[in-house]
Amino acid sequence: MITSQGLLIGIDIGTSSSKGVLVNPSGEVLARASRTHETSFPRPGWVEHDAETVWWRDFVELSHELTAAAGSRPLAGLAVSGIGPVLLPADAAGRPLRPAILYGVDTRASREIAELTAELGAEAILRRCGTPLSSQAVGPKWRWLARHEPGIFERTELFLMASSYLVHRLTGEYVLDHHSASQCDPMYDLRAADWAGDWARLVAPGIDLPRLLWPNEVAGTVTAAAAGQTGLPEGLPVTAGTVDAWAEGASVGVTEPGDTMVMYGTTMFLTQVLTDPTPDPGLWTTRGVVPGTYSLAAGMATSGAITDWLRRLAGGDFATLVAQAARVPAGSRGLLLLPYFAGERTPLFDPDARGVIAGLTTGHGLGELYRAALEGIAYGVRHNLEAMAGAGGVARRLVAVGGGVQGGLWTQIVSDVTGAAQQVPRETVGAAFGDALLAASAVGLEPDIGGWNPVRSTVRPEPARTAVYDEFYARYRDLYPSTVEVAHFLAEQQKQAGTDAV
Repeated sequence: MITSQGLLIGIDIGTSSSKGVLVNPSGEVLARASRTHETSFPRPGWVEHDAETVWWRDFVELSHELTAAAGSRPLAGLAVSGIGPVLLPADAAGRPLRPAILYGVDTRASREIAELTAELGAEAILRRCGTPLSSQAVGPKWRWLARHEPGIFERTELFLMASSYLVHRLTGEYVLDHHSASQCDPMYDLRAADWAGDWARLVAPGIDLPRLLWPNEVAGTVTAAAAGQTGLPEGLPVTAGTVDAWAEGASVGVTEPGDTMVMYGTTMFLTQVLTDPTPDPGLWTTRGVVPGTYSLAAGMATSGAITDWLRRLAGGDFATLVAQAARVPAGSRGLLLLPYFAGERTPLFDPDARGVIAGLTTGHGLGELYRAALEGIAYGVRHNLEAMAGAGGVARRLVAVGGGVQGGLWTQIVSDVTGAAQQVPRETVGAAFGDALLAASAVGLEPDIGGWNPVRSTVRPEPARTAVYDEFYARYRDLYPSTVEVAHFLAEQQKQAGTDAV
C-alpha cells in the first residue's frame, strides 16, 4: 500500500559514488546507503560513466538496501538526481548506445564549442541561453558525437542524463527537468522555459527531445518490471529529478532569492537563487529547482580532488593532514596555490589553466602544502562569489554542504577568506536528502525545510585572518594572468605526452 504519509527514498548518482537515504515525513533520516564506483578516463580530456554498470547497478543495490530498511512501512515517493549535465545517447527502448559523456570535466568538444559560438554568436547565445558555451554545455558534445561517432548518432532516439535515465528505467517515461535542460546550451531558451527548437535542430538534428517537467513534479510510477528488479513497490510515484548540485541545494533550503550554497566535494560548486538574472559570461545562468526562479552557478574544476591528491602523495590520512594544516598560520608561511589542476571552469573557462604553487622552499612541509591547497580553493570561492555579485546576485545567506564540511578547518578558511558566515545544517548528506525533499513535495506532503533540516551551527570569519587573506587574495588574482602563457604551453606539452589531467 502506498500512502502520502509513507516514507520517502532519495538516491543520487555522483561522480565517484552513489548515495541513498530513507526519510520519514518529518525529515528524519532512517537509513543511509552508499556505493563507490569507477569513472572512466579513456583518453585525455574524456570522462565517462557506463550507465548500466554504474548508474543502474548502484541504483538497484541502493534501492534494495533502503526498501529492506523500510520493512513493512509503506513508501510514499521516490526522487533521483545525478551528475549533470551529461550526454547519454540511447535507442528507442532507452538502451545506452555508448558510455555517457560527463559534464564540464569532459573537455573533448573544444572544437565544437568554438564552431557553435562562431555560428550562433556569443552575445546571442548569452542572451537566449544565459550561459556561454563551454565544456559544461551539452550542445557541443552532440555535435562532437555526430562528427566522431556518426553510426551511434544515427541510431540515437533518446537523449538521457543520469536522473532521466533512471526515471526512464523505472517508469518508461521520457522526461527531463527544466533545470537540467537549461544546461543543454544552446538547446534551451532560458526566458521561454522551453526547448529552443531551431537551435536544438541545428545541434542535434533528428533527435526527439524529452518532455519537460519541474524537478518536484511526478514523472510516472514504478512499473512491474522495474519493481521486480529494484524491490520498489509497483506504482510508487517517481519525480522528474534533477542535477545533483541543485538537489543538494534543495536539501538545505537554498530556494529563496539570495540563498547561496557552497558545496564542498571533489569539485567545489556554488549556486545562488535569484528571480531576475543578468547573464554573465563568467558564470552559468540556469533555471532554478522551483518554478519562477533562476540560479547563478559556479563550479571549480578541482577542490577535494587536490586534497585527495596530496593525501595520496603523502601516504597518510585526512585527519593527520588537517591536524598539521591547523597548526600552520593563515598564509601557509608564504605559500600561494592556484587550484587549476584540471583546468578551470568559472569564472575563467580555461581548460588549459594549470595548478601553480608559488613560494615553495625546503622549509615547507605537508602542513603548509595542505593548508595552501585549502586556501587556494577558498580564494577560488571568493573569486566566484565576486563574479556572482557582478552579475546582480546578492549572497544574503551562505549554506555549507558536502563531505568537505566535516572537520571544520576547510569551512573556517573559506569564511575567513570571503569574510562571510556560513550556516551548516544538521544534514549535510547532500543530494539524496534533497531528492527525498523533492519527493515529499511531489506527493503533497509540503515539507518545511526549516523543520526538515535546521541549521546546526554557523561558521563565522575571524577578522584578523581575513585581513591577512585580503593581501594574499590580491596576489592570487595576479598570479593567473602572470603565469597563463606558461600554463598553456605546459598544457600543450602534457597533451602531446598524454599526461594532462584526468
